[in-house]
Amino acid sequence: MTLLSRLASPTITEKKMSNRLVSSVAAAALTVAGAFAAQAADLPTRKEAPAPVFVPPPFSWTGFYIGGNIGGVWESGSRSINFFSGATDSWLGAYFPNTLGSSDGGWLVGGQAGYNYQWGAWVFGVETDFDWTSLNRNFNTVSNPILAGTGIPAILVGDQIYAHGKFDLNWLGTTRGRIGFVATPDNRLMFYGTGGVAYAGGSSSFSIYDLNQGLAWGGNPSSSRTGWTIGAGAEYAWTNNITFKAEYLYVDLGSRNFTTIGNLAATTLFPDVYATAHVNYNLNVFRVGVNYKF
Repeated sequence: MTLLSRLASPTITEKKMSNRLVSSVAAAALTVAGAFAAQAADLPTRKEAPAPVFVPPPFSWTGFYIGGNIGGVWESGSRSINFFSGATDSWLGAYFPNTLGSSDGGWLVGGQAGYNYQWGAWVFGVETDFDWTSLNRNFNTVSNPILAGTGIPAILVGDQIYAHGKFDLNWLGTTRGRIGFVATPDNRLMFYGTGGVAYAGGSSSFSIYDLNQGLAWGGNPSSSRTGWTIGAGAEYAWTNNITFKAEYLYVDLGSRNFTTIGNLAATTLFPDVYATAHVNYNLNVFRVGVNYKF
């Protein structure tokens, strides 16, 4: 076989060698491509990571707070007047009404501060508050009928006896413990009971006088009062720092007894006559408020 014919027609051995060479080159190419692909996978991606999801912590009532309140206050205590006289002047009691009128109401406005500590679903706290009030009671009564009849001194026949009283509550304060229970899974709604001491200040006056002779008896009870209070309420956390509340308080400031002192004309004409008054200072308070929690 000539050289030319061999080149034109390769042998079987040469064909096998050629196929092996092609296979080797293809395998090498695949190996290189795989290496480049692996390196490319290790390179940082241009795709941005998803934004983290913020889960706020549950609300807690623990902490100090300060705020303001506004509401109404109503009296529920009784008042009474009595004339005390000797045997010769016992007729006075029959002409003089012994009631000082019914209850009255007013508004109040002020502020409060306190601290809460939350333990599980329970909230324990202490609060003090101070309010200015418009509560006052003015009354006027007059003896009816006009003085006349057996046993009445001649100079008083046709006369009338008047009574005037004024009871003001200028300010009211309390210092109370609070025990609450959170009523919602997010801890933001709390119902609570409360109780503690109450104190108040005001002015009072009372006088009895006749129309014609200048007779007069008068007195002024103490202006400061202390007692106790109990109540309940609800408070809601609108934000982590702002809360709103509504509450009712019953306040018992005790009672006062005082005796009127007669002027010269009264003690001269009726030396053994005096008047007493008894006042119960019981209050009902309903108010709403807002607090800032630190």
